[in-house]
Amino acid sequence: MSARIVALVGSLRSGSHNRQLAEAAVGLAPEGVTVEVYEGLADVPFYNEDIDNEADLPRAAARLRAAAADADALLLFTPEYNGTMPAVLKNAIDWLSRPYGAGALQGKPVAVIGTAFGQYGGVWAQTEARKAVGVAGGTVVEGVELAIPGSVTRFAETHPSEDAEVMTGLSAVLTGLVAATAAEATA
Repeated sequence: MSARIVALVGSLRSGSHNRQLAEAAVGLAPEGVTVEVYEGLADVPFYNEDIDNEADLPRAAARLRAAAADADALLLFTPEYNGTMPAVLKNAIDWLSRPYGAGALQGKPVAVIGTAFGQYGGVWAQTEARKAVGVAGGTVVEGVELAIPGSVTRFAETHPSEDAEVMTGLSAVLTGLVAATAAEATA
């Protein structure tokens, strides 16, 4: 099966461990599957219904919608900021949820994973992101999860791609997301 997965990274920091995890996913994609790390979330303005129309739609928001619409699935990588997902990721979900009932997330398989400094690896942020994606019309792929705790120390001197446990978990996530994508395509 061929599939195109768009990865949205909820951290804008250049040395982000979630960004590194997304880059590792690119190299780990199964044959026939492409994982693309979306560039440009920082350019998307906060969602505002007043500018969500043909005449005023910001180019960055239109580009995000087009990338998600063209994807077979989405893979969200989220750190945990104050017990929840970062605003940049929530904003992306908000833009992708519109127009209501017909947004770019509608019926699209989505998995949410990530790493965070805390002892639970950002599970609160991941739970919040899954909830938002589901409400926005995406199909949250159940059981496809990966929460990696202690990111600051665990990845202080190593890239996630050099961590065998992380790569095994990431591989399982990609396998599960691709299976859900195939099931969605035949449904």
